[in-house]
Amino acid sequence: MFGFGKARDSGEGNRQEPSAPVVMVESSIPKVSRRNKPMRPAVGKRGFDAAISDRLTSNWSTTPLTADQVIDRNQRVLVARSREEAQKNDYLKSFLRLCDQNIVGHRGFALQAQARDNNGALDRGANEALEAWWRKWQRASNCDITGKRSFRMICKGAVKTAAKDGEFMIREIRGRNAGPMRYALQVLDPQRCPVDYNVDRLANGRFVRQGIEFSREGRPLAFYFMTGDPAGSGYTFNGTSLDRVPADEIIHGFLEDITGQRRGIPWAATSLWRLHMLGGLENAALTSARTGASVGGFLEWEEGYGPEPDEEMQEDEELYIESAGGVFQELPTGLKSKAFTQQYPSGEFAPFHKSMLRGAGAGMGVAYVSFANDLEGVNFSSIRQGVLDERDHWMDLQEWLIETLIDRCYQSALEPALLMGLVVNNTIRLRPERIEKFRNVYWQGRRWAWVDPTKDVKAEIDAKNNMLTSPSEIIRRRGDDPDTTWRTYADDIQAMRKAGIPDDFIMASVLGVVPGAVRPPAGDANQEEDESDDKNETPDDE
Repeated sequence: MFGFGKARDSGEGNRQEPSAPVVMVESSIPKVSRRNKPMRPAVGKRGFDAAISDRLTSNWSTTPLTADQVIDRNQRVLVARSREEAQKNDYLKSFLRLCDQNIVGHRGFALQAQARDNNGALDRGANEALEAWWRKWQRASNCDITGKRSFRMICKGAVKTAAKDGEFMIREIRGRNAGPMRYALQVLDPQRCPVDYNVDRLANGRFVRQGIEFSREGRPLAFYFMTGDPAGSGYTFNGTSLDRVPADEIIHGFLEDITGQRRGIPWAATSLWRLHMLGGLENAALTSARTGASVGGFLEWEEGYGPEPDEEMQEDEELYIESAGGVFQELPTGLKSKAFTQQYPSGEFAPFHKSMLRGAGAGMGVAYVSFANDLEGVNFSSIRQGVLDERDHWMDLQEWLIETLIDRCYQSALEPALLMGLVVNNTIRLRPERIEKFRNVYWQGRRWAWVDPTKDVKAEIDAKNNMLTSPSEIIRRRGDDPDTTWRTYADDIQAMRKAGIPDDFIMASVLGVVPGAVRPPAGDANQEEDESDDKNETPDDE
């Protein structure tokens, strides 16, 4: 028998002893419990469709890439193609213009100093002195080392560079070389910091990645820039010396998409291929439409008629016939004309074109109506929702620019200004030892007009009356300074009183209260409402 019988009874009476003793030897293989044994997934079965590897996903990545690998493989190519499209693509130029207009705007960022006294009240004199000094520093002769750009233009250039190249770099110049206010900015081309310059081992565990030197913990220590003019030599560092600039002198701004990212990529990176292909499609469609619109024809000689062909010229010369409107060309002997009608662009071109632009706009975070400048078929509700969502995106980028560039420049310029006595309040210089008091500021960025003024104003008034917001916050949403608004109100009231206008009319112009208007008591109003309702009721006997 083969031993495939019934299971043995577990009782002692039926147990059979082995004929020979068994020696148990401990195995060198570690024991693995059945409960902790790793389970092998079933072949061909995944929890997500995106994890399936087949012929449809054969060119889809299956191994995650680090941030450094993504930048090393794609950054230079993306920047080159982004710069080219920014020069010749209408829609990318429109995107850069939207970034310029909505992030910085026509007035830039207004400083609202918030220095307070020991009792918590605003120090109006110190705040006015700080704001006046900051307006003076923002002039091109003070803030730019070349004296060509105001601080508003520097901010605009930083935004455009970040959108086009993925990042911006600005060097802070301090001391006598910085000009009359001892602090100025030098705008740098980020491509002069070679992204392919890497050094693995330096002293004290330091290393260089993508043109930036880091400490062992990953803190930036220095930036390396190519010397010379890129206009003549191009962006090459092999055989070219590099300047080492301490990291505390460089303002490096970019949007971090991947944790550990050290360099930025263009904001339109996901839309560049679509915009490039769409530009080629537009050119082909335009050429096809032009050819189809040209009305012309061919003249064919019958046999035995027409000029004699030149055999030598026919052998050496290629046949090329160009279509032109109103031109009837002569065909060579032996050729016959064939009717050809242009069918493109057809009716499917416009919907396809809009679909591509919607996708490109979505990748860049802008609404289609703004990106494509297309208001056809847009109703008020849809454009209102799209504009409001887009404004949240712009305000997020405004805060990014404030945190990265604007506030840093203010904090850096404040110390030398106080030490030099440049911040003056009524001939009284602000004391440098109280610098921490003067660091508290608020930046007012560009804001937008109401989409529906009637509804938006009513909503703001209701929110204020229900204590959901304050009048100062409403003024800030409009892009104005509350303190300036209050002072303007006070000046207007004083001017009207000086002109002899009664206070009732002044309050009517300021607060909208009609002189002599008295609200009826609540009980009377309810009674009148009830009476009016009773008048509208129909008696039962009728």
